[in-house]
Amino acid sequence: MDERTPVLIGAGQFTYRGDPAASPSPTALLKIAAERAADDAGIGAAGLAAIDTLAVVGFTIDAPGSRRGAIPHASNPPESLARRIGAAPRWSVYTAMGGNTPQYVINTLAERVARGETELALTVGAEFLGSAMKRLGKGLGFDDWKAAEDETLDPPKTIGDPRPGVTPYEARHGLDRPINIYPLFENALRARDGRSIPDHQARLGKLFAAFTAEAARNPEAWFPIQRSAEELVTVSEKNRMIGFPYPKLLNAIMEVDQSAGVIVASAAKARALGVPEDKWVYLHGCADAADLWHPLDRQNFHSSPAMRLTGKRALEMAGVSLDDIALFDLYSCFPVAVEIGAEELGLSLDDPRGLTVTGGLPYAGGPGNNYVMHSVAAMMQRLRAKPGAFGLATGNGWYLTKQSTGVYSTRAPDRPFEREDPAVIQREIDALPHPDIIETPQGPAKIETYTVAHKREGPFVAIVIGRDANGRRFCANTPGDPGLLTAMEASEQVGRPGSVGQSADGLNIFTPD
Repeated sequence: MDERTPVLIGAGQFTYRGDPAASPSPTALLKIAAERAADDAGIGAAGLAAIDTLAVVGFTIDAPGSRRGAIPHASNPPESLARRIGAAPRWSVYTAMGGNTPQYVINTLAERVARGETELALTVGAEFLGSAMKRLGKGLGFDDWKAAEDETLDPPKTIGDPRPGVTPYEARHGLDRPINIYPLFENALRARDGRSIPDHQARLGKLFAAFTAEAARNPEAWFPIQRSAEELVTVSEKNRMIGFPYPKLLNAIMEVDQSAGVIVASAAKARALGVPEDKWVYLHGCADAADLWHPLDRQNFHSSPAMRLTGKRALEMAGVSLDDIALFDLYSCFPVAVEIGAEELGLSLDDPRGLTVTGGLPYAGGPGNNYVMHSVAAMMQRLRAKPGAFGLATGNGWYLTKQSTGVYSTRAPDRPFEREDPAVIQREIDALPHPDIIETPQGPAKIETYTVAHKREGPFVAIVIGRDANGRRFCANTPGDPGLLTAMEASEQVGRPGSVGQSADGLNIFTPD
């Protein structure tokens, strides 16, 4: 084996369930996960201090436009963590936003190891909105976090694509939040398949009931509770509709306190540190790409060329087929991410191998951009228990936009690690045809897909993606008539005709015939 072969040698996870008034600060959460990863590898504090590379996954509150100024945290998370663990990494970075980020970072670190640029790397992330929002809501204050977090450091170097996920035009019409956008994909998929609304809801419940069963077996899960298919999709006071067709229990839960980290080393460094080879997990294949960036640019709302092509490339790089994979973790912020991911890979939703090793983002926890770090950590444990088996993990950022895939095994690779330049797949995707977009449509139109957004009091607006008489795509809202909104959830609206124009405040308004 090439001494520069990258290998994952340790992984650690942490879930805080205690009093929010005493919850660990953001950097403390990172440190706990890092220390657990070092203990898992058997290298301890001295090995952790010896890292030459550090990548911290971006905190949700640092997303453009979403920083909550009342929540203190380090202005340079990598530097703050390095100081806390006594490390002086030569290469230290913070990431852009996106649920694909942990897999993207692992792919990047493995490439650096194979090139001889890195010998021992730590990547780690955390989310702390669970306790932070409780502290804000209860007026508990953050004096302990302020004392622990250095907010005076210069900004860190960043990696990843920092572009916003939507255009200002899309955002004005409500396409600015996952809970509003993913339902658009779900309803388009249902309509494509010609499935009735009740039958489709039953399908969603069955799919995610299996995820809750896995979460119930996961000691790090935020909600380790097995639920029935009916419970997941039945709207109630405790399971209110969020964005049709998703009740609360089908949505990722971001207000958690969780952290996870992974240590990547060269084979030579792993041996020098004395890490037993039965701990080693290899990244056999990987790929990264993004679909056409903005939602309105997509070819349709029921597919993902980036999911298909990154999965294909990762399997090719690993030299295995889908039949060779024993374990899967498909990104699961909402059911449609799993449905489209499985379809693009060629998996059945009831594949006996299962589609998650954690329980997924709504149940194991959706810690901001860092979920996939947890799935890789869980995958490593499962693969160590099944020597020679292969596992596949996927990561998804923004709105079925950024995709990253990894194929793992304890089996030693029989070829050098050579990551393909992501630009190769990206050029293929960027060349795909897509509809023209119009920002001020007028006249006859029809619905291509839609959702109805809810507040606690009930539905308040429908979001429509439509086509005008010339086939140009637009986004719009509907009139806020409660009867109309209720009816739009009772029967299929995809393909429904109507007319579109502009309101006095400049919004596009689609009125169904």
